Amino acid sequence: MPRQRDRVGWAEPALLILASLADGPKHGYAITKDVEEQTSIRLGPGTLYAAIARLEERGLVAPLDEDERRRPYRLTAQGQTVLDDKLRAMARFARTGLTRLGVANA
Repeated sequence: MPRQRDRVGWAEPALLILASLADGPKHGYAITKDVEEQTSIRLGPGTLYAAIARLEERGLVAPLDEDERRRPYRLTAQGQTVLDDKLRAMARFARTGLTRLGVANA
């Protein structure tokens, strides 16, 4: 597994959280585990919940009314749009980079 400093700049926590919620609501621990399984990036609790709070303020995620201790969050329609836009932009950027590297079928 890459060292934490090798992953700096690889992905913004907010984007990782939005992507994790794309397949359905999750509580904080489930988001952390999903992100770690998909990317090998471990979001600490402070990072996770600060990012969730910012996403909630922007209307990109919303809590479900359940147990306070294990509150699940869901992606809002606006969150889906933002995630789609960001992922498409990243895909264009990746294709450009691969083309410049001379990778076939970029």
